[in-house]
Amino acid sequence: MRFIIRTFFKTLRLVLGPFMLLWEFVSRPKGLLRPAPAQQAVNAQCQSLVLYQFATCPFCIKVRQEMRRLSLPIERRDAQHNAQHRADLAQGGGAVKVPCLKITEPSGQTRWLYESGAIISYLRERFTA
Repeated sequence: MRFIIRTFFKTLRLVLGPFMLLWEFVSRPKGLLRPAPAQQAVNAQCQSLVLYQFATCPFCIKVRQEMRRLSLPIERRDAQHNAQHRADLAQGGGAVKVPCLKITEPSGQTRWLYESGAIISYLRERFTA
């Protein structure tokens, strides 16, 4: 029975995935325009952030759309197809759950932020001021 359920959801993902990615592309928001020095400062801050994601996860798409809206060049890591990224997420964050934002503080301490709503709130708070 478990095999049938897994097969069903895998097939569903394979069928719906391309449509979700197409919708993400079509509904791509315009990025926030900042003066060049301000954007360079944002780019430097984004180097301490990494988003662990699955390409067709609707919550990951939601976070990526917000990243585009705020013009944030955050590194994205595929935790679905890359075993090393998946292992890093499991070891560092404690669970293979996406989206997950890895935040490295200036002190070197690392935080793992799960849940799309929490990630979006964090990004808005940090980068819209």
